[in-house]
Amino acid sequence: MIERTIKRICVFCGSHSGAREVYGEQARALGRALAERGIGLVYGGGGIGMMGAVADAVIEARGEVIGVIPYALAAKERARRDVDTRVVNTMHERKAMMAELSDAFIAMPGGFGTLEEMMETITWGQLGIHQKPVGLLNVAGYYDPLLAMIDRAIEEGFVLPRYRNLFVASPAVDELFDLMRGFQPLEGLVKWIEMSET
Repeated sequence: MIERTIKRICVFCGSHSGAREVYGEQARALGRALAERGIGLVYGGGGIGMMGAVADAVIEARGEVIGVIPYALAAKERARRDVDTRVVNTMHERKAMMAELSDAFIAMPGGFGTLEEMMETITWGQLGIHQKPVGLLNVAGYYDPLLAMIDRAIEEGFVLPRYRNLFVASPAVDELFDLMRGFQPLEGLVKWIEMSET
């Protein structure tokens, strides 16, 4: 098995801190782990909630941080001025730039925005738009219901069983990194660029 070289990871997570302290604790643990491994953080650019906690931990450990935020959210999410922050016009531009800057993706607990970003990234993998690892940091079982829903979609014939391997999941930061380094893209996917040219 070939292990990947990952220089930057895009982290999707909430602009809120959640109801339990463990979410913030794990956000900070993820930030420290990124910096310790020499992996840069690409994230939504905010200074609040889970986003702020991850970025704070990377900054404290002297790691690389790149934030990407739309103009409309810069004030609401308290865009950081102490990191390399890219301000864009739309959410679509934000997601495209975050993907372009990153070698892999991790989704932590979050709300609608986090869920949408994570599912779109998995879908992009299914379509062959990228072949990058996607990991779910399943803090305190937060993603258990979603994982069960994905299994249900497979059982009901809406998702092919092999697409379950488009992402990995773990409750532990170290294990998630190990799974992502060993991630192998699915064979036989029609690449989006090839489809668009026919």
